[in-house]
Amino acid sequence: MMKTRRADRRIFLWAYLVIPIQFYWIFIEWYGMFIVFIPVYVFLLLPLPRIIGKGTLGFLRSVSSTQWGLMLMVFGLSHLAYFQVASPTYGANLVLFLVLLTQVNDVAQFLISAYVGKRKIVPSSNPYITVEGVLGALLITAGTAFFTYSYLTPFVSTFGILSGILISVAGGLGSLTISVLKRDLLLGDGGVQYDHNKSYLSRVDSLAYTSPVYLHVIRYFFDFM
Repeated sequence: MMKTRRADRRIFLWAYLVIPIQFYWIFIEWYGMFIVFIPVYVFLLLPLPRIIGKGTLGFLRSVSSTQWGLMLMVFGLSHLAYFQVASPTYGANLVLFLVLLTQVNDVAQFLISAYVGKRKIVPSSNPYITVEGVLGALLITAGTAFFTYSYLTPFVSTFGILSGILISVAGGLGSLTISVLKRDLLLGDGGVQYDHNKSYLSRVDSLAYTSPVYLHVIRYFFDFM
């Protein structure tokens, strides 16, 4: 048991060391390493502390939970920083546009689900998200994108509206995924522990999905990225 705990601490230490390295790739504008460092190299090497420590109890849970944490909280959110590197001219405005639409989608989805929604999508993972909330949030987010794209982006109206739809869908998937992770890790069953953790997890769950999806879509279709 003691060896297992020491191995877990080594994994967490390695995970913290990944954060400055990931942002270093952004700083030197090395896109290739930025995009594969965590999903490939870190995922393959992260189990080593467990293997060296010879801890087998809870191996898969401790390693996979750390990998998911890095994927969402570090890799996903680090894309926000890469916007400015990829496009010094439009990067800051694109981040503002992304964050605005993501938050509008979250708020609209919550309010419509709470006050109008009837049909729950996946009550086992998140009993608060309904079909009405998702569809209503998609329309509101697309509408918000239509009225703001000309001020914050260089896009035409068609892609402005598509941006709202894309961000709404990705944000909804992010919310559902984090809901499942929180419940699996016993963070979403109420009480002090849930109140303590939801303050940061629930604020960035959607952005962890919308940031990479939106960056790579823009980078694929537009030369200024």
